[in-house]
Amino acid sequence: MKWIIENWYIIVAFVAIAALIIAAAYTFLKLPTSEQIAALKEWLKYAVAIAEKELGGGTGQLKLRMVYDMFVQKFSWLAQFVSFNIFSGYVDEALAWLQAQLESNQAVNSLVTGKSSEGGE
Repeated sequence: MKWIIENWYIIVAFVAIAALIIAAAYTFLKLPTSEQIAALKEWLKYAVAIAEKELGGGTGQLKLRMVYDMFVQKFSWLAQFVSFNIFSGYVDEALAWLQAQLESNQAVNSLVTGKSSEGGE
């Protein structure tokens, strides 16, 4: 008991170091996994389609901001771990996918642009 009283600062330091190690491990384990990133990329396809429909073409930075705001609202916990630059890259991938869909899929084109190139609707 006397040793504990005389060396309390060593015990406190040991507990503090252990708490820091546990906190670092917990933060590392909360990092997004590849499955979470894949799910985010799929959701981004939806989000960029919504942004394209609402804002139209030629509004790249506004679309990025709109999609980022949607992301922060939906995945606030994940926004803490994904930097804006990485997120912007994911949005670029989703926009490339959307552009390919708009060119090749008339149903997606009609949904996003609100126009139909075929008559009869």
